[in-house]
Amino acid sequence: MFQNILDFLMEYGIWGMFIHSFADAVIFPVPAFFLQVPLSLVDPSQALWIATVGYIACLLGTPVGYFIGKVLGKSVLYKLLKKEWIDAATAMFQKKGEVAIFIGSFTPIPFKVFTIMSGCLNFPLWKLIGYAAIGRAVKFYAVGLLFYFYGKVAENMVHSVSLYIFIIMVPLIVVGLWVKKIVTKRRQLKMESTGVSNGINEKAMNK
Repeated sequence: MFQNILDFLMEYGIWGMFIHSFADAVIFPVPAFFLQVPLSLVDPSQALWIATVGYIACLLGTPVGYFIGKVLGKSVLYKLLKKEWIDAATAMFQKKGEVAIFIGSFTPIPFKVFTIMSGCLNFPLWKLIGYAAIGRAVKFYAVGLLFYFYGKVAENMVHSVSLYIFIIMVPLIVVGLWVKKIVTKRRQLKMESTGVSNGINEKAMNK
């Protein structure tokens, strides 16, 4: 059934990519990657344009998926997707929401799991869109650049490159968030120490 839908969307080219990518963030269980690759294969010179359309559509669909999760709850996911995908996404969210969204941008788990899950767990929408913008840009443009520069030969490279991106980006994301946590903690300690110092000075002046 899904292959028939992909074949139908394939006939509409760029518009098919837009619809698929938007639906990928909302309800359709097949990642947009599976339409981006064959469309790029047809005309590699348009690969970056295809990536751009898919990227924009995904970002437009992200808040829609978010509000579906907020209104309907996680039960809607179990009706649409595999239980193991949902359980894996839930486990990631429970550890760290930001990391889950970034990793979700690169994994085979459909992105709608993370948009809907964010709504279910009241994860800030602006953070979801921000992290999704970075993660999905890497995913879409990695494929687009491969086809643009290597042409149809990229078909044999794209799966390996996606794996390498995942292997490289996940540690970078974890390190980046760890550094951010340390910087935030130091700022808080500095603000607290400043507050204590101001309090001592005020007491001294009052005396």
